[in-house]
Amino acid sequence: MKQKLTAKELFRILSIPVVVASLCCLSPIVIVLLGISTTAVAASLSDILYYEYRWYFRLAGLLALSLSLWLFFRRKGICTLDQAKRRRNEIINTALIVFIVSILAYVVWLYGVVEIIGIWLGIWG
Repeated sequence: MKQKLTAKELFRILSIPVVVASLCCLSPIVIVLLGISTTAVAASLSDILYYEYRWYFRLAGLLALSLSLWLFFRRKGICTLDQAKRRRNEIINTALIVFIVSILAYVVWLYGVVEIIGIWLGIWG
């Protein structure tokens, strides 16, 4: 019996990879909110992390997304290659949906929420 991907399951798959991919800009906000750093140091750190290492963070987010999908399918009972071959269409469709929604979630989270918080804190002008 095939089950549809629910919003709760989608959120569970996407939440950690999106946060991992956005750590380049989220970590300066966290250190300012914890009182460890000033906004000037956080702005400098965010420039370095975003402009020099953003693709490493995105790659780490992609790896975390792959691990999340693998764990999701393991919990669904797809443990062997024969089971994966039998449920190939379900795996492909779920992976495509998760990948597209993860890109949208990353853009909204990083360039919407995180940037607004950074502007509010005075890290970015």
